[in-house]
Amino acid sequence: MARIIKILLISLFLFLPLQVKSEELSLSTLVTVQNVPFEYCTKFFNTDAESLFYLTIASINANRFRIDEIQSKTGYVLFNAVNKEFLASVIKIDNKHSLLKVTPTNNVYYFQPGIVLNLFKYIEINQLEKPVQLKVN
Repeated sequence: MARIIKILLISLFLFLPLQVKSEELSLSTLVTVQNVPFEYCTKFFNTDAESLFYLTIASINANRFRIDEIQSKTGYVLFNAVNKEFLASVIKIDNKHSLLKVTPTNNVYYFQPGIVLNLFKYIEINQLEKPVQLKVN
């Protein structure tokens, strides 16, 4: 009997990490409020800062978050998502690389990680498209 219990405990500890890793990016994990590490809130992109700024605005809009303030000179956007205010900052690295940092304005990193990850995913999908200036008659 003791041998069966040992085998069950060993198998539980061997297979438990595999289950946790597979659930890490599941839909329920993305929409559940949790402590989000700061590393999840920053991402490098292979695009210039101006394009990343416009892509950030488009991504916030596509995710149906409310934009509160846009500052194009410094490259930041204040927006509201799920009753929490966030700051998206675009930082120029060089002419072809930039960084996007999306952080809560109150520095409490207890929110749904899908908010940030969905913004990054939208930008990754659309970063090859350059912004086009529309002519107004």
